[in-house]
Amino acid sequence: MSVRDFELADIDDAVEILKLNNQYGFPAVDGPEAMKRVKTCGFSIFLVCEIKGEVVGVVRGNYDGSRAMIHQLSVHPKYQRRGIGTALVKEIVKKFQKRGAPSVSATVIDESLEFWQKIGFRKTNVFLAGNW
Repeated sequence: MSVRDFELADIDDAVEILKLNNQYGFPAVDGPEAMKRVKTCGFSIFLVCEIKGEVVGVVRGNYDGSRAMIHQLSVHPKYQRRGIGTALVKEIVKKFQKRGAPSVSATVIDESLEFWQKIGFRKTNVFLAGNW
């Protein structure tokens, strides 16, 4: 297992993983064109996990100089519960810390809360705006 920076050649694999996990609801935000923008954005970190050359997980987030936020974590269903999500989170946190982030937050759904708490995150109350 290795974690590395996302490359444009990873787009199809990343889209497939998101679709398999029902995390591809907004192609304008999660799709190929969005992935290309994230790849070139200096505030973003976008990583993949590979096993034997196969992309099996993705994580991405942003650091604005004050706050670091993980926006997306997804692991191929047949590879879940093997430490891939944990490895991806640990690596993105390490990269955020190298950039100077004092803390890292994550946007998560209730179904994944146990995972995030298990790896050291704690739940806080946050409000998000909908479409304006």
